[in-house]
Amino acid sequence: MNHINKLKIFNDPIYGFISIPNELIYDLIQHPYFQRLRRISQMGLSYLVYPGANHTRFHHALGCMHLMQKAIETLRFKGVAISSDEECALLIAILLHDIGHGPFSHAMEKSIVEDVNHESISLLFMNQLNHEFDGKLSLAIQVFKGEYHRKFMLQLISSQLDMDRMDYLKRDSFYTGVAEGNVNSERLIQMMNVENDVLVIEEKGIYSVEKFLLSRRLMYWQAYLHKTSLVAELILMKVLKRAKELTLKGVKLHCSEPLLYFMQNKISLENFDAEKLDLFSQLDDFDIISALKAWQKHNDFILSTLSKMIINRDLLKIKMSADKIPMEESQAMKEEFAEEHNISQLEAGYFIFRGKIKNQAYSKEAEPIRILKKDKTIEDVVEASDQLNLKSLSKLVTKYYICFPKQLI
Repeated sequence: MNHINKLKIFNDPIYGFISIPNELIYDLIQHPYFQRLRRISQMGLSYLVYPGANHTRFHHALGCMHLMQKAIETLRFKGVAISSDEECALLIAILLHDIGHGPFSHAMEKSIVEDVNHESISLLFMNQLNHEFDGKLSLAIQVFKGEYHRKFMLQLISSQLDMDRMDYLKRDSFYTGVAEGNVNSERLIQMMNVENDVLVIEEKGIYSVEKFLLSRRLMYWQAYLHKTSLVAELILMKVLKRAKELTLKGVKLHCSEPLLYFMQNKISLENFDAEKLDLFSQLDDFDIISALKAWQKHNDFILSTLSKMIINRDLLKIKMSADKIPMEESQAMKEEFAEEHNISQLEAGYFIFRGKIKNQAYSKEAEPIRILKKDKTIEDVVEASDQLNLKSLSKLVTKYYICFPKQLI
């Protein structure tokens, strides 16, 4: 039998060469559960706004692993002891942190698999892989769940300044062309240290942290919460919700077997067993797109109209406001639209709806980003910074929206 060289390298447009550090990680990357991430877009339907935003969760997971390698190297250089088992656990935990994402990222969670979030599904995948790999992921799972005694390790995976955020901001900024989102992840990692088992940034890195938080805020308004991306994702949720509603009434819809299964059944975390996990692992963006293409011709007015909107990028109109949008405004539109298309006002709610979005670049409620000062004291970045804008970055900004068909303008 030929011995496969598993210590391969990937060529990444952002970091250059990313190396696979050991055979276990190679085998995890090769696993069908992980390969599925090649078929799930990192930014959902944002490519309808930014044509270059076609990169995938696979891309992002490898980038996070690469940054984790750099962070471990930096911390070891500064005298933080990290064993080879801990190193492997950190790399596996960050590599698999997003493995539970469904097609188009968040749309599924809010429509078809509504009671189970992607973090829980990631953990189910990790437990299943741990079973297949004879317990070799046990330490990674412990770190991922925050149960490992060295707390700074979880902060590298999930915090307000983790490898996940550093990679997606840099990567999404690169692929969308939104230059404001570009962060200097290399410098941020070089400034990292561990003090009393918590992750800190050395004082001279404070401006890089400020730039990181500002970039995050701008990326949210310009890319993630861009009104066209937002309305496209909301329409996708409505399509899936309608499809599930029709399926449960016994209406036959053309779509892939795994998608049909999740539309026919109510799934909760309690009944999410190995069989359902396997079905979920067969779902990706292609199931949704091919379903939308088929549903365009369905005789249900709501399903076909909404499906066409996404396929042809002829979306609902969305109006944003700093103030709450009065209910009367949407009510009047619903009445007019329902009458015009001979549907109920409840059904008109698929086309006319209100909501709100929130953006907070830095949360004071969550675990803080800690700055290690020259006198060895530790301060929250907001207190340590001499920039007034950090105070405003920790303020929660809420915007209200109303979506409606273009003919109602």
